Amino acid sequence: MDLLSKFSRRGFLKYGSLSGLAAFVTSCLSQNAPTTSSTPAASSGTSAAPTVAAAAGAITWKIQSGWAGNDIFQTMFMNWKASVEELSGGRIKIDALPVNTITNNNGMLDAVHAGTLDGAHEVPAYGPFQKDHAASLVGTGPMMGMSGQMWLSWYWYGGGQQLYQNLIQQKLKLNVVSFLHMPMQNQPLGWFKDEIKGPDDFKGMKFRTVGLATGIYQFAGASVIAIAGADVASSLDRGLIDAAEFNNTTSDIAYGLPDVRKVLMTQSYHQPSEILSIDLNKTKFESMPKDLQSIMKWSIIAASADGEWLQMAKNSEDYAKLVARGINIIVTPQSVRDNQLKAWDSVIATESKDNPDFVAILKSQRAWAERIFPWADKVNIRTPDPVSYAARPKV
Repeated sequence: MDLLSKFSRRGFLKYGSLSGLAAFVTSCLSQNAPTTSSTPAASSGTSAAPTVAAAAGAITWKIQSGWAGNDIFQTMFMNWKASVEELSGGRIKIDALPVNTITNNNGMLDAVHAGTLDGAHEVPAYGPFQKDHAASLVGTGPMMGMSGQMWLSWYWYGGGQQLYQNLIQQKLKLNVVSFLHMPMQNQPLGWFKDEIKGPDDFKGMKFRTVGLATGIYQFAGASVIAIAGADVASSLDRGLIDAAEFNNTTSDIAYGLPDVRKVLMTQSYHQPSEILSIDLNKTKFESMPKDLQSIMKWSIIAASADGEWLQMAKNSEDYAKLVARGINIIVTPQSVRDNQLKAWDSVIATESKDNPDFVAILKSQRAWAERIFPWADKVNIRTPDPVSYAARPKV
C-alpha cells in the first residue's frame, strides 16, 4: 500500500469535514493569551494591539515579516509582537520591519543566519524550501490526513521540532532557531477564469504556487511559476500567469485576487494545511536571560491559538464578502483531488531518492498519523451540522 492511500484518503475524506476536529487535538494553548486586535493593521509597522513602552536596556529584535500590511498574517505577526512586549514588561522590543525591508522573502533565512536580521516571520515553503525541499514537509507537505492542529502536535510532541532543527542547524549549517505555529485551514485549489472540471484542465496552464505544491500542479500538466503574493494579481491581470493560489479568503482579498479572477475552487490536497514560522538568530536568542527566552517561546505558542481563532473569524467574514460580490465559489471535483493524491505519491518518490532528511521527516509524520487516527476514530464524534441543530425542538 502506498504512503498516502491509507492516511490521506481516510483522513482527508473522513476527518477533513469534521468541524470539531481541531478542538480534540489542540496542544500547547496558553490560558493567558494576551488580548490582541482582530482588525488587520493599517500598515506593517502599526497595529491596534496594545503597546508597551520599552524598558531601560531593553533587548531589541529586528524582525521582518513576509506579508503586506493588510494581510491577516501581518496582523497575526503584529499581535505576537505586542504580546512579547507586554509579557516581558518592555524588556523585549520587537522592531517589526515591513516585507522586503532588508531582503525579499527567499532571502530572510540567510539574513537571520548572518545577523542582518534578528528574526523573520515566514513559511518554510519560501526561503527554507529553496535550500532543502525537506523544509516544505514542515508545514506544506502531504499531511497524511492530519489537520493543522494534529500536525502541530507532531511538531511539539512527536519529534518534529528536533527534526526541523537538525535540518536547519546541522545540515544547512544555519545559526537559526525556528518555532512553528499558527496552523492554517485547507487552502483553496486556486483562482481561475473558468471552472476546473477535471485534471486535464491544467494542461498548458501557467500557474502560481510555492513549495512542494509545485509538483502537484506540474503532475497535472501545469507550468508552475513562483511569484510573491503582492505580485500575483498584477501577474494574472497582465497574463503572465493564467491562474494562482495564495492561501485564504482574507489574504486573497488583501492581494487582490478576486479583482482579476471570478472563480474560486475550494477543497484541495495541494496544501491541506500550512504552518507559519518565526525564525530567530540562534546566538541572540540563547544570549538572552532564560526567562526572556521562555517568554519568546511561550508567546509564540499562545499566538498559535490566537492566530487560528483570528483566521476563523476573518476568513468566514471575508468568505461572505466574496459571496456578496458574486464570486463563483466551487468545490474541486473528486477527479482532481484523486489526481492530486497520485501526484503526492510521485512527488514523495522523487524527493526521497537523494534526501535522507526528507525521508526521516516523512517517516516521523507517518508514524504520528498512525498513532493519531486510531484514537481519533474511536473517540471523536461528528458535531451536529447547523441545519440539523436548528431543527431540534426548543427547550
